[in-house]
Amino acid sequence: MSAAPQLVVHRDKELMAQAAAARLITKIVDAQAARGSASVVLTGGRNGNGLLAALSSSPAKDAIDWSRLDLWWGDERFLPDGDPERNYTQAKEALLDSVPLNPARVHPMPASDGAYEVDAAAEMYAAELTAAAGPEDHGPVPTFDVLMLGVGPDTHVASLFPELPAVRETERSVVGVHGAPKPPPVRITLTLPAIRSAREVWLLAAGEDKANAAAIALSGAGEVQAPAAGAYGRARTLWLLDAAAASQLPRDLYPPASP
Repeated sequence: MSAAPQLVVHRDKELMAQAAAARLITKIVDAQAARGSASVVLTGGRNGNGLLAALSSSPAKDAIDWSRLDLWWGDERFLPDGDPERNYTQAKEALLDSVPLNPARVHPMPASDGAYEVDAAAEMYAAELTAAAGPEDHGPVPTFDVLMLGVGPDTHVASLFPELPAVRETERSVVGVHGAPKPPPVRITLTLPAIRSAREVWLLAAGEDKANAAAIALSGAGEVQAPAAGAYGRARTLWLLDAAAASQLPRDLYPPASP
């Protein structure tokens, strides 16, 4: 297991998004300098898209060599390609369409309008991850530089919901989800073992509706009951919160809020 989570608390969600975007730019540039390329796993939702929008408007984004960046997703709603509810569609609008990515290095999860059902689609994505993993990765997925996750009010991350079968998965890297408690019910998600292959896992939580989830996940809850508690990186686990999401945490758990 990784070291204890680190917490950074920002005044509000806008500042959190801007600071997280700046942090991500630095991390990508450093990884590209060290290894020639970088790999990042994106998350959808309000906080994930807010970060991408902040990154899009940052002048510092030009420091990234976008052609040497691999993008993956932590989960996806199993909907037709181009559906506005898909994380990939939202990421394209927030950032991806405005930067010079190498299309071969952008890895969206399969859409529902292919000739396969969700479990087969999950197996396809797992195979794509395995094909991208090298001998140095020691496993079926690449060692992502940064894997980002939004934290849901129920403590879910990716599409790993409390008590559902996907959060208990220990063998596969990607699974189909049936009967998710929030729509749409059918999804694809990385599993906790795949998430834990990342060098750094960043958990994003902003808003009062995330305060209870953050408090539960950071209080030593079990991962089956609180999936966010089971999301950690090999080198670092970073919780990026705004003051509202941190409002139920013990004050000794985090440093003073950023200006």
